[in-house]
Amino acid sequence: MSILQYRRRCSRLANAILWPLLCATQAGAHAAEQGFVLLLPTDIYISAGVACVVMTVVLLTVLPAPVLRGLFRPFDLWRRRRAPAARLLTSSASFLILCALVWLGLSGPRDPLTNPLPLMIWTVWWIALVTVQGLFGDLWRWIDPWHGPVALSRWALWRGPALRLPVQLGYSGAILTYLGFVIVLLADPAPSDPARLARYVGGYWLFTYVALLLFGPRWALRGEGIAMLMRCYAAVGLFGRRGRWFATGLFGWQAMRRRAPGFGAAIFMLVILGCGSFDGLNETFWWLDLMGINPLEFPGRTAVVAQNTAGLIVANLALIVAYGLSVRMGLALAGADMSWRQAFCIYAPSILPIALGYHVGHYLTSLLVNGQYALAALNDPLARGDSLLGMATFYVTTGFFNTQDSVRLIWLCQAAAVVAGHVLAILMAHLIALNHHGSARRAMLSQLPLAGFMVLYTLFGLWLLAAPRGL
Repeated sequence: MSILQYRRRCSRLANAILWPLLCATQAGAHAAEQGFVLLLPTDIYISAGVACVVMTVVLLTVLPAPVLRGLFRPFDLWRRRRAPAARLLTSSASFLILCALVWLGLSGPRDPLTNPLPLMIWTVWWIALVTVQGLFGDLWRWIDPWHGPVALSRWALWRGPALRLPVQLGYSGAILTYLGFVIVLLADPAPSDPARLARYVGGYWLFTYVALLLFGPRWALRGEGIAMLMRCYAAVGLFGRRGRWFATGLFGWQAMRRRAPGFGAAIFMLVILGCGSFDGLNETFWWLDLMGINPLEFPGRTAVVAQNTAGLIVANLALIVAYGLSVRMGLALAGADMSWRQAFCIYAPSILPIALGYHVGHYLTSLLVNGQYALAALNDPLARGDSLLGMATFYVTTGFFNTQDSVRLIWLCQAAAVVAGHVLAILMAHLIALNHHGSARRAMLSQLPLAGFMVLYTLFGLWLLAAPRGL
């Protein structure tokens, strides 16, 4: 089949898929749409991406350990100064903005593409802010909407927490609250309905506020899923704190300098990847066909709530099992004397770049489109014809999805994000192995199964980006 014929067939398929998407009802819309169906042949791109990761594995066999350690050595920039008052002000301002958004969700326009709340939560916060957090460092600690109100409440009411968070709970609170958030994102019938989302956001803020008052900072460390997610991604960022210094280095340098996470924290890191992967899988023709649903006659999200919830849980369990088996096989090959649980924990941070890379790749097209809607909504938050940002003639465009060159550039950026995440993960995992096994030979043997796992996951991630979607 010629490329021209291939494009014509794909274009007909895209029209059949995109037209129902553009006319989707409010209840049937995903919280953040993919935006287009890939019109390019993908075999070359997927093969090149996997080959790049494989070559990285091969390169590690000849790369000297000092060179690899040097890659993750940070550089001090300036002495950091403590600014508790500044953080109190920025957090309180973030809380006030959140209150205004919740009010707009309850009182503003009902269209999720004109009401600022859905666009700010699902596009600006979930897509853009999480990406910035992972790429550049811990911005969230400055705009966390709980720190300021909790600090002021303690100053006015009482000094310390009223209860002690049981140590036996570990990180189960963070895992459960994060899974609850993802279930709303992927399985709720109408996650972008402004009033419905306002109740979710307000209820979650209040729940977390009470928990922080009762249990203190330990709840933010072990019980609150969003804070845990942000800390995990911040460990991958370019900039961070190193003692009294503000420093920078290669992506992941902060994770490499920290102590190995506990078992619960390691499970949470895998859950981040599992949830992100299922976010792409649950939209594919393959998943819909598995449930017996015609993707061109999708009945709406209400028909797949139970299936998506169950699929999310099964996907996370399967990922944890596959990762655990890879670690166990690596220990057996290397003849290492460390326990499986210890190895499971020390390698878990190397999963974070994969999760971040897929987050960036998966949501890029949604950010390009819904980011424009977010600007338009902020310009006219009550849909009254206002022009608060001076953008009265602003129109949302999707013209960049109409040409082969622009679509190719978008897909290459998506694929590059996924491949770069996997390459960084392999570098981190190999350095961790060198630090704990000492011998380069034992480190390489211990990494073979885990490297194979990452190569296969690269193939899976690129396939998810290219797979036709039915939601």
